[in-house]
Amino acid sequence: MEPRIVGTTMPILELTLTEGERIVAEGGDVSWLSPGFHLDTSTSHGSGGQGGFLGSLKRVLGGGQLFLTAYTAPAGGGSLAFAAQLPGTIRELRIDRSDNFMLQSGSYMASTGDVEISVGLQKKLGAGIFGGAGVVFQRLSGDGTAWVQLAGELVEYELQAGQSLLIHPGHLAMYRAEMTLEFATMKGIKNKFFGDSLFLAELHGPGHVWLQSMTPAKLAAAIEPYLPDRGSSNDS
Repeated sequence: MEPRIVGTTMPILELTLTEGERIVAEGGDVSWLSPGFHLDTSTSHGSGGQGGFLGSLKRVLGGGQLFLTAYTAPAGGGSLAFAAQLPGTIRELRIDRSDNFMLQSGSYMASTGDVEISVGLQKKLGAGIFGGAGVVFQRLSGDGTAWVQLAGELVEYELQAGQSLLIHPGHLAMYRAEMTLEFATMKGIKNKFFGDSLFLAELHGPGHVWLQSMTPAKLAAAIEPYLPDRGSSNDS
């Protein structure tokens, strides 16, 4: 398998597979592919080779789809591509039994067959900054390679034992699963929309963390004034 990441602001992941090689992704996320691929959609994909409906439910709780699609290359091989859904960066992750990752819901793009995608963390933070929806992190485990899309520019930190970092949850793109994550209330900081105290994620080392400059919520808020008013009528 030969991966290639193309582009800058809106990158594309292109994967060239030899005969019989397989890649797993959420259904409908493929952007283009060469002819001949065998497609198999099932709840068992993305379960780290263990299968089972319970594994698929964990994936749904993590913000993923119940069904994933496996793309198997035909005789002579082939290629397929996945486009980023937001301006940002695509990263390749090597996953094994001792090196798992937690990533913000919606960041998963594709993986090899023995990578498990499941829920890693769900936290309800109240109406203050998330409208009551809270935050959800997916866990990538198993043994293989995965590709993830992260929003905006990335800043990386290596936290040592005893070090910690306070992060707005929307900017916490990814961190190593062995790190401890808690949530802290910042007293005296009022949310400009709801007047609640601000909740921040408190991540404790040792471990590596990836922070993203853009959040989907802030991007949506920035373009909302320019969207057509759905409540208006074009009737004369």
